[in-house]
Amino acid sequence: MARMNRRFKKKRSSFPFFLILLLILAGAGGYIFITYFEGDKPQIASSNFPEYIGNNTPFNLTVSDKKSGLRSVKIAAIQNGKEKVIFSKEFPRQGKDTIGTNQETINVVLNAKALNLKEGKAVLKVEVTDYSFRGLLKGNLAILAHDITIDTKPPRIAIIHSEKYIKPGGAGIVIYRVDDQIKHGVMLNDNYHPGFPLTDGSDSKYIAYIALPYTASEITKSVIIAEDAAGNRTVKPFAPVMQKAKQKKDRINVGDSFLSVKIPEFEVHYPEMEGALVQKYLYANRNVRTMNNQKIHDLCMNPEMTRLWSGKFLRMAGSSRAGFADHRTYYYNGDAIDKQVHLGMDIASTQHAPIKAAGTGKVIFADYLGIYGNMVMLDHGQGVVSLYSHLSQINVAPGDSLSKGDILGNSGKSGMAGGDHLHFSMLINGIFVTPKEWWDQHWIEVTIDGPLADAKF
Repeated sequence: MARMNRRFKKKRSSFPFFLILLLILAGAGGYIFITYFEGDKPQIASSNFPEYIGNNTPFNLTVSDKKSGLRSVKIAAIQNGKEKVIFSKEFPRQGKDTIGTNQETINVVLNAKALNLKEGKAVLKVEVTDYSFRGLLKGNLAILAHDITIDTKPPRIAIIHSEKYIKPGGAGIVIYRVDDQIKHGVMLNDNYHPGFPLTDGSDSKYIAYIALPYTASEITKSVIIAEDAAGNRTVKPFAPVMQKAKQKKDRINVGDSFLSVKIPEFEVHYPEMEGALVQKYLYANRNVRTMNNQKIHDLCMNPEMTRLWSGKFLRMAGSSRAGFADHRTYYYNGDAIDKQVHLGMDIASTQHAPIKAAGTGKVIFADYLGIYGNMVMLDHGQGVVSLYSHLSQINVAPGDSLSKGDILGNSGKSGMAGGDHLHFSMLINGIFVTPKEWWDQHWIEVTIDGPLADAKF
């Protein structure tokens, strides 16, 4: 009996050991299965999956696998049952727990000609595998297939009208026809001028308002550019002649009395100014001016698609005090301390004179802006903008639609102004141009309305 009890005790005492061993093995097996046989497929993401592929179509995608890591990625184009590999990469093992790379961003340029793809339908296919032991150690497989169209024919451009003569600080137009496009416009030197549809009932006709900066010494580039959805690009040159513009020089004397009145105004808006009054003035005249002009440029970058104005722009009645592109030298105590260029026309009338909208447009800015003081900007559509500054009062708000002649405020001396006057500017796609052209009905007819009328036929 004692012997049987000892056997029973021995068997009973060995049972927990085997149970613990079994649990350990089960846990280890579960860990191995979860870690090395995980079933989550790699992720594929792209912000620009193309609908069309040409000979220069950019494409980027991000592939990721947060568990076992990436093993391989392949991008291919399939057409008529034939596969053309565009990109392929194998990722080496990296460690015990994270075997492959977790994430990879791929940037490629798709070239249909190099891949020997024909015009028409195809499929863009992305395959990604990871380092999971599933699939007979081949890993999880993620596939993304996307229908595409092969298009290698560039857009066709026909010039209907292009500017023959233009001055630094001057404006003009280009009218053209273009088919099969997604983006088009005119490059004049380093500045891009977008094209807008003509509203004369004709198809595929566009107008681009162009401007030559007052700083231009020559015309280095004048082309119409059109690009389609596949990235095919056509460049069509035209040849305007640059005429010389007269340059006027001006002397501005800066006194302590002016500084003592103006600098406190700027300190409220630009508390970072430091130093004596004249140093603060230089900061405003240089740094603040640069910031203000960039802000004005940016405000012009989202214009109305249709033309809102007609006829010449209104000029405020009064005497001219300063001209467009006047090159100013600033003097303090007899010494030259700064040089700047005046980008508008200054007109003086009676104090707090009512200021009229020079043309029909939409208010895109109505607030204080540094050297310009209280300022209003009107979007007249298709890149044409007018600007009214140094106002004593603003009567409009952004979003308001004004007709030509509507009162938008009153003249004043806010900002960098010594006396009551209106500073008036015209801009084309963010580039300051001379207002004199836009005040001239003959210039409007010859440069814009006449060519537009001819373009209907």
